Order: sequence, then structure tokens, then C-alpha cells
Amino acid sequence: MTEFTPEIQHRVQQLRRSLQQAGYAYYVLDAPEMEDSVYDRLYRELQDLELAYPGLITPDSPTQRVGAKPATQFNSVRHNIPLYSLENAFSLEELRAWEDRWRKVLENAKFPISPRETPLYVCELKIDGSALALTYEQGILVRGATRGDGTTGEAITQNVKTIRAIPLRLDLDNPPEIIEVRGEAFLSLKVFDQINQERQRMGDALFANPRNAAAGTLRQLDSRIVAQRRLDFFAYTLHLPQTSGFTLNSQGEALELLQKMGFKVNPNRQLCRSLEEVQTYFEHWDGARRQLSYMTDGIVVKVNPLDFQETLGFTQKFPRWAIALKYPAEEAPTQVKAVTIQVGRTGALTPVAELEPVHLAGTTVQRATLHNRDRLAELDLHLGDTVIVRKAGEIIPEVVRILVELRPVEATRFQMPTHCPECNQPVVHPEGEAVTRCINASCPAILRGSLVHWCSRNALDINGLGEKLVVQMIQQQLVRSIADLYRLTVEQLLTLERMGQKLATKLIQAIATSKHQPWARVLYGLGIRHVGSVNAEVLAQQFPTVEQLAGATPAEIATVYGIGPEIAQSVYQWFQVPVNQDLVESLKQANLQLGIQLEKQFQDADPSNPSNSPGVTNLNSGSNSLAFAGKTVVITGTLPTLKRDEAKQMIQAAGGKVTGSVSAKTDYLLLGADAGSKLQKAQELGVPQLSEAEFLKILKRY
Repeated sequence: MTEFTPEIQHRVQQLRRSLQQAGYAYYVLDAPEMEDSVYDRLYRELQDLELAYPGLITPDSPTQRVGAKPATQFNSVRHNIPLYSLENAFSLEELRAWEDRWRKVLENAKFPISPRETPLYVCELKIDGSALALTYEQGILVRGATRGDGTTGEAITQNVKTIRAIPLRLDLDNPPEIIEVRGEAFLSLKVFDQINQERQRMGDALFANPRNAAAGTLRQLDSRIVAQRRLDFFAYTLHLPQTSGFTLNSQGEALELLQKMGFKVNPNRQLCRSLEEVQTYFEHWDGARRQLSYMTDGIVVKVNPLDFQETLGFTQKFPRWAIALKYPAEEAPTQVKAVTIQVGRTGALTPVAELEPVHLAGTTVQRATLHNRDRLAELDLHLGDTVIVRKAGEIIPEVVRILVELRPVEATRFQMPTHCPECNQPVVHPEGEAVTRCINASCPAILRGSLVHWCSRNALDINGLGEKLVVQMIQQQLVRSIADLYRLTVEQLLTLERMGQKLATKLIQAIATSKHQPWARVLYGLGIRHVGSVNAEVLAQQFPTVEQLAGATPAEIATVYGIGPEIAQSVYQWFQVPVNQDLVESLKQANLQLGIQLEKQFQDADPSNPSNSPGVTNLNSGSNSLAFAGKTVVITGTLPTLKRDEAKQMIQAAGGKVTGSVSAKTDYLLLGADAGSKLQKAQELGVPQLSEAEFLKILKRY
């Protein structure tokens, strides 16, 4: 056995820890913390060290398993046929070594490798998405599952059924008893951009890349959200029983059959007779991929004849007959000309490097994010520095590192500003945060974001009033605060670009309708940091008027169930800012004149909820109780008569809190039909279960 030094042993342990942490973040948390190209290189280094020093191999090494464990939000299912991962290659030399290996396996098996008409390889684009396993019985889709660890995945059938590229019934006259199809769910770049724009507008964290967004979408508990995000799908593998009646000789024929069955198969596949043709295909798509509407991080090369595949079989982790040839990660050096500051809706100041134009991943990059003041300090950025720029997830350009040895002698260190570049008010550095923040509500940047947030669906829901119109209104000085929206006239709107009489009238009507939104929505619409729609509901229950909330101390706010010290301090600080106080006074005047709801009514009318409209009986009407005060409730399954959002609103109106997962802190599980893992977890923890009838009985009892 080859001897190894303590330094090598230490390096192997470091690599394992890093790869295991990255695998957990990717597969379980859906929050990748390491670029694929970096992971692949570290994995290869560990693989090479273990190959050189077999005594270092342990059963828990990342190289000894197919993938990470599946997440637990869905029911776990065992795959009928394992989903193997692919071995990676990064050069033509490694591709040749792979060919030598599979040829040697066939030679040892005395399998004839004589020249034949069937092309030797089929090449497909490696789609950067999320793998799915689909099971069809008698031609009907009965199960869709995530890859998970390759052996066990998560059943997400309802979500899979929302993907229109996946047929619910196969286009076959006499389908076999069972068919297994594998493929990749993904988001187009256009849809991904739209999702991130919406998340930014709502103040949610942005998805890092389309793959991350696709995985996060597939694991949504509400299939309606999945449907809205318009996932796409390419099928690439077909498993048929021997009694299927189909005779397939090659992978190419399998792809054609998938297409005939009704699946979307990537049209950019190609049959190749040699590795030289494979290389030509790879080099073409290394450049042409920038014109595609979706992300691809390499190509997949498969041995085409199926009798070859059957003889080659699998290693413990990979099919011997397939390999992924990855595109090189693109980084490029360029020079920093200046640093500008962007101010977001919450007042966060983000430094952005203005660069000498550089060609990167198919586009010309002139700007790159520097994230925050901590990242700036870590980089020690000087104006004039030569930096290495990379596209994070091939989407967002970022500065990776500084080439200090190329720093000009006269270069000066960039410092974050002490005053907001938009309004010139002093900025703050909240304790425990890396962000630098402007807290002036009249700051043009904050005003822009605040107005967009105020008009958003979960706030005042002013249909048709988007960011482009808001920017025009600010530029034309039609609005200087949220309250000004309610003083707009049709005549004023007609001064805006591309604004006609009909659209202007509809907007004024939408603004007027928003005046009837309840106090909780108004509070959420103010955009106070850390106050989401749920927290706004809770605060509105305990502080029925804006005066009461504005006059509360942090300690008083923190006594509200579900509101911690950080949220309480954020609410308190917001009401201490003079400009925010002026905004509240303006809204009070608008309230007197126009009817904006700044206090909780006995029964708040919510225009977006028909059950709260005049003439409709509310299940909780006549009961302004706090039946669930201080209680945490989890809802699972399909309720007989109530929609989940309705039940959630009723719980919150009764002083309770609704969470998405069962824990020791859960007081009740509101149980509907087809409950899943949450019911099992509740039973394990002894959490009381309520039927819809029992739930309504409790509400009526108070």
C-alpha cells in the first residue's frame, strides 16, 4: 500500500468536509454555496488522491456515494431503477481515456467491437436543471420524483403534472404495463429573469441561477406556484420492460421513440462516429450555447448501441457508457475604472464595479457586483485594480479576486460612502449585518422601490401600476410619497408616455379600490424591514391603529407572539424616522379624505378575498375571538370546504401563527385529505390534530 504523509491526509479530510457541506447545501437546502466548476475540480482532486492512496478511502467519502440525501418535505420514494450520476471529463484527453476504458471492458468481456452501421456515439446538450424520474403505467403518468440520492427521491407528482412538456398520457395505442422515463426539468432564461424580477420586487432573496430556481420550484408545496413558473422539460432516457413489444437498437432510436410518445427531446442532439466528431460538436456548442434560451453546462456523450450499453453496465456510481464533457468555467481579467453605489427599496447600498469592457460567457461585461462593505474589505479593492471577473451561475458578473501585483502605485482604496448617493442623508450600519443602509423614506431610490412594493399583490394590490410607470411619475414629480398616489387625477396620468384615456381611468379606479384594503395590508405595504405579510397581520391584531403601533416601545412590540426583538427594533426605528412620521401623517390626512385603512375594523374588508366582501357570509364573522392566540398551527392536505389561504387568514385573525413545517413548537395540525409527511411527523411528536369541522367549532366556541 502506498504511504501517505500527514499533509496529504489532512488535505483529503479538508476536501471531504468541503464537498459534503456543498452537497448538503445543494441537494437538501436548495441553496448552492459552491460553483459547479469548483465542486468538480475539488471532487477530482479528492478522487485522484484516493486513487493514489487507497488507504485513505473511507465509506463516508463523497466519492463513495452517488449523491446527497433527499430533503424531507415530501414523501420519500424508492426509484424502480437507480438514477446514476455521470462521470465528468474536462478535456479531449480525458474523453479518450474514457473511451479506452469502455473498449477494454468490452474486450475483457469478449464482446465483438467490429465496425457497424450504427454511429458509435450520440451527443446531447447537458441541460442545467433538475433531474426527474417519471413512471407511466398503462401509458398514464402515475409518479414523478426527484433524483434525490439516486436510489431514493421525493414524490412530487402534482408538481410534475404542471409541466406542459411532460405528457400525462403517452401517445401510444398499446402502451406497455410500465415505462420509466428520465429527463431534466429546467427554466428558460426569460422565465428565470421574470421570476427574479418578481422576487426582487417582493423583497425576496434572488435565485442564484436557473438550476437553483428549477429545483426550488419543483419542491414548492403549492403546485399552483409551480404552474405559474412555467417549467420546461427535456426527456433523455427510456427504460422499457422486455415484454414491451418495442425493438430498440440504439440510444438514438430511444430518443426518437420518446419524441413519438409525446415528449420534448432536445433537438440539438447529434450522432457521431468518432471522438473527433464529438470534439467538433463540443466546440460548436461551447460558443453557440450563448444563443440558446436555456442554460447548458456541457455535453453528454453516450455510447449509442444499446447492446454495448448493456454489456458495459455500471460502476458503483456511474454508467460506463456515458460521460459529461463540461465547458470550462469562464473567468477574465479586467480593470476597475470606478465604483458606483446602487440603492435598493430597503435602502441597502450595493457597491458595483465599473469595468473596462471584457468578453465573458458570450456577453460583454462592464459592471460587476461587489456585494457589500464586508466583501469590499475582504477584497481590499483599490480604484484602478486589475480584477478577475466571473459570472456567478453564468448570470451575475462578480469580482472574484484582485491581482494585487498589478495594482498601480497611485491607486486609492475605495471606501463605502457615509451619506446616501441618492438623497445625501447619513447612512447606517446595522449591528450584525454587512449591509450599509439609507433609512430616509423620501430617498428617490427608496421611494421608487417603496411605491412598487406598495402596489404589489400582497400589499395594496394596485393592478397595472408597475415599476416603469412609477419611475415616470417620480420623474414628472407627480408623486413624492405613497400618499401622493391617492391625489393623482386622470389628467395628470395623461401626461405620461404611452398613457391613454382608457388606461389612465383604469389606473385611477385601481388606486381607488386599494383604499379599501385592510390595515394589515397597509402596514405590510409600508415596507418596514422584516415585516412580511404574516407579521403585518399579527401586528395589526395587537395594534389595531397606526397610532398605537407608532407609539409602542420595542419591548411592547416584542411581547407579540411571533415578533422577536429584531423585528420589534426594526418597527420601532422605522416610526422614529422624521420622514416616515411625515408619511404616516400624510396617510392619516388621506385616510380622513379618501378612506385609506389605518386602523383595524371589526371585520376588515379585503377586496382580494370574496369571502370578506359585503353580502358574503364569512365563516369567522360574528367572532372577533382570539381562539388561537399564541398558538402555532400547521395546515396539511386538502380541506373539505376551506381553501388553505382562507384557513390561514382565519387562524391569523384568531391570534394564531401558521408555519410550513411541524416541530415540537407546533400546537395543532389542521388536517385535510391526502396528508403527507407532516401528519407522520405530527404523530411522532404527539401534536394534536384538528379536522376542519373541529377547527370551525373552536372558532365558534369563543
